[in-house]
This record gives sequence, structure tokens and C-alpha cells, in this order.
Amino acid sequence: MAKRLEQGSLRELLGKEVRRRRTEAGLTQQQLGAIIHVVDSRIAQIETATGAKVTYDLCAALDAALKTGGLLTDLWEHIRRETYPNYVRRVLDLQQKALVIHQFSEFVPGLLQTEGYARALLKSGLVYSGGDLEEKVSSRLTRQAVLNGPNPPWYWAILDEVALYREFGGRQVVREQLAHVLDLAGRPSVHIQVLTFDKAEPAAVGGTLTIMELPDGGRMAYDEGITSGTLVEGIEDVRKYARVYDRVQANALPQDESAALIRKVMEERYPCPPPELT
Repeated sequence: MAKRLEQGSLRELLGKEVRRRRTEAGLTQQQLGAIIHVVDSRIAQIETATGAKVTYDLCAALDAALKTGGLLTDLWEHIRRETYPNYVRRVLDLQQKALVIHQFSEFVPGLLQTEGYARALLKSGLVYSGGDLEEKVSSRLTRQAVLNGPNPPWYWAILDEVALYREFGGRQVVREQLAHVLDLAGRPSVHIQVLTFDKAEPAAVGGTLTIMELPDGGRMAYDEGITSGTLVEGIEDVRKYARVYDRVQANALPQDESAALIRKVMEERYPCPPPELT
């Protein structure tokens, strides 16, 4: 559409679409609520764009119940994007299109995060970012679909060793997160390395660096700090960031040694809890 709808208008559009599809299906709010396991007042809130924000999972359930062909989850994606600054929306769009994604991070990056780890990390960030925690978690997990499609990008992540020791969410959450990283590292399109403490790269300290290669041959860099990020698109500027990443990559452990280190830290620092006695 020529004029971009505001977030409130998109929520209203979603609500009207739910009401229209529900009416066409001959369902009452109570009947639809029973199908997707929510109370009828929640259906009313969705249709009038009031109350708590709609989550991706709820939209997916409504899509299935009303046979919309994914219309509501598509609308939810647009609503979600409206909550981000313009530069973040562009980064997310580029991430979905990228053929190759390189990342260096001092914590486990979003594309690799488990739900528990993401929730702990995002909860701590609410101090300065605000917003709805569950919506943020759902949004982050939804973005991981880029790695699960039939033609995923080549994803090369380098973790600073400090990421293995930061106990976001507690030891059990971190253990599950590291196990998930090892599982993903077994995929043909995913390559994960660790940059050990003794090989720290000063120019990369302080955030997350992402380099993306696009279908048209272009490259973009995204430097993300604590409360903001910088999207870099100029050829020479991207080249500078790429050189930083190249130094990190050159000093990181090989993939097999990285996996061995992750497994060692997981077993020594985050061992399985003893079984409960019955």
C-alpha cells in the first residue's frame, strides 16, 4: 500500500480480519476460543485491537483454525517490525535475504539462542529498552526461521570465550544453550568457532559484529552496541569492518576444537543436575 500503516492500524486490520474470517466460518468468539484454547474475551480483545498484544503463536493458531493461509502471521510480522527503529527493520530485512551471514559476539547471538536464554537476555535489557518481554522473545525466536528453511544462508558465528561463562538465566539455561549451539554446529550450513581469551581482538570488543553478503553481490555490516546499532553500507566502510572480522576469524579455534571447548565448559561448569530421588 502507498502509505505505510501505523502499528495501531495494523493491529486493527488484524482484528477486523479475525472477525471477518470467524464470521464467515460461522463461529462465535467462544467457539473460536475453545478451538485455540483461549477464553472468548481474548478473542474479543484481538478483534477490537485492545488488551495484550497478539503473539506469533496465537496468530499461527488463528491461521490454522480459520484456514487463512498464513495471513495473520504475515500481518503479525509487519506489526512486529513497526516496533523497531528504521535501521533495525532494514537489518532484519537484509538478514532474511542474505546468502552468507558472519557474526562475532560476546554472548550467544540471536539466531542461535534458546527460548530460556533469549528470555533472560531480553529481560535484562528491558531496563533501557522497555516493551513487552514475551513479544520480544517470540519475535527473536521467529527470526531464527531463516536458518531452518530449505535454502538457509551459510551462517558463520564466532563466539568470544566469555560467552560460554555468562550465566544469563542460570546454569541450567546456559547448559541447554550450549547444548543447542553444539547441535546447530552439526548442520552443514552452520559453522561455529570460539575466540579464546588469549586471542581477544580489541577492535571487536564491546558488542556484536555482523557482516552479510547479499544476492546482488553487495555486503553490509552491522555493529550493535548496548543500546543502539550502526548499519554500514558503503563499500570502503564495510571493508574496514570485514577486516576486523577476518582477524577474529583467523585467531579463533578451528571448528572441531571450538566444539570440544564448548563441550568441556558445559560439562565442567554446567554439569547435569543429579536425578531427583523418588
